Amino acid sequence: MDGTIGILSQVAFWGLYSGCIYILLATGLNLIFGVMKIVNFAHGEFLMLGTYITFFLFVISGFNPYILLIGSIPILIIAGVIVERLCFRPILGTGKLNEIFISLGLIYIFQNLVALIWTDEWRSMRSPYADILINLGPLQLPLDYLIIITVTAMILVSLYIFLQKTALGRAIRAASQNRKGAMLMGVNVEKVDMLTFGIGAGLAGAAGTLWAVSGQVFNPYMGSIPAIKGFAIIILGGLGSIPGAIIGGLAIGMVENFTAFTLGGSWKDAVSFILLIVVLVIRPTGLFGEDEE
Repeated sequence: MDGTIGILSQVAFWGLYSGCIYILLATGLNLIFGVMKIVNFAHGEFLMLGTYITFFLFVISGFNPYILLIGSIPILIIAGVIVERLCFRPILGTGKLNEIFISLGLIYIFQNLVALIWTDEWRSMRSPYADILINLGPLQLPLDYLIIITVTAMILVSLYIFLQKTALGRAIRAASQNRKGAMLMGVNVEKVDMLTFGIGAGLAGAAGTLWAVSGQVFNPYMGSIPAIKGFAIIILGGLGSIPGAIIGGLAIGMVENFTAFTLGGSWKDAVSFILLIVVLVIRPTGLFGEDEE
């Protein structure tokens, strides 16, 4: 019995780790949607860019890859601002079909650009803590996973403080609640859009850094599936709800890992979307979405 509990606890911990990657990706996506109401299927490409930027910085500097978050997140924020200015700003409000085609075009641009620079071979990087295990009773937990969970919590707390305690954060919340009202109150909504998109891209880039550091393999085409799951998570948790993105990311991470343990890896993705369908049938607005009046 103790052995079974230990195994199940270990699987739950793996689910918590993978949920952290999904949380960062989905929180950025939900932040952008909450303010700008745009559909960006290329959001997963920012995660992919985060893996390659971290890999590049690690190769040229040799620094601890966790420290490289200090470099990769600002680079992704700048990339997000550029994409928002050049691609989504001109078509904002012209219809969801334009947003979808822009984002699909960005997927191919990012994928081919990265393949041109770094080739399309699968790559991976090794954390300096890859061989260190922490014994907690019956559990043997990789130190990297504990660090990733801690780093994710620190990023989310920092985001919460930014949104709640700073003028720019309050402007973002105002624009997400009532865009026209925020404009009438003097909020520079265009600046808020630019900043929000940049932060969302930075969060996806942080997810990419942690993906690479954890030993996962990556190539230029790996961003599409995480992006689809990111949309599934924000629909599951409720569009525009950051707490919903956190709960949804944890739920998907747990469900995927327990499914892989019990039914095999081939069922992992399918069961995640079965969970999404069940929740939407019961509550169409998602777990934390507001009911339409």
